[in-house]
Amino acid sequence: MACTSCASDKTGTNDPRWRRALWIALAINGAMFAIEIVAGITGGSKALQADALDFFGDTANYAISLGVAGMALAWRARAAMLKGATLAVLGLYVLIAAGWAALHGTVPHAEMMGIVGVVALIANLVVAIMLYRFRSGDANMRSVWICSRNDAIGNIAVVLAAGGVFGLNSAWPDILVAALMAALGLAGGFQIMRQAQAELRSSPRPASVDLRGSLHGSR
Repeated sequence: MACTSCASDKTGTNDPRWRRALWIALAINGAMFAIEIVAGITGGSKALQADALDFFGDTANYAISLGVAGMALAWRARAAMLKGATLAVLGLYVLIAAGWAALHGTVPHAEMMGIVGVVALIANLVVAIMLYRFRSGDANMRSVWICSRNDAIGNIAVVLAAGGVFGLNSAWPDILVAALMAALGLAGGFQIMRQAQAELRSSPRPASVDLRGSLHGSR
């Protein structure tokens, strides 16, 4: 749901609470990216690797949000557009990786998937709860909330997939979760870009100078 420019200007200020929450979220997501990418490669889990890419994308997104906090609405909307596009690209990559795994993948390490998935779920729930109060702000704030929400949902799916891999001794639960996370990334990315585009259209433009009128007035 797109915000009006008026509401966005009120909620998109350089709030110290907003910046503090972003710094904490950035640190948590950076650490979880390192943990999950190692675990995903070691354990052969596409779902964990996909979730690690989400953590990486979120870390970059939080850094961008910190950079534009307090700037004009148009600049915050442009940053949100970039973040939405990044989220959609990551979703497309995960979808391709899931397709490749369906043809050539092996059964991942279920125990590692489960343990790392639970740790990642706790981390994302902490971030999502911390950012919940900012969910109704401008596109830039909303994009951060959407990313955290999607990651928490994805982590629950990773834990369920670990149980499926363990019980069925099959890679398909892992592949299906990776595909689900890809769909969440694509949908969230397009949602962010739609709101950012609406805010760019509604943001005030600099007044143009009528040179001819000025010249006539000076005569």
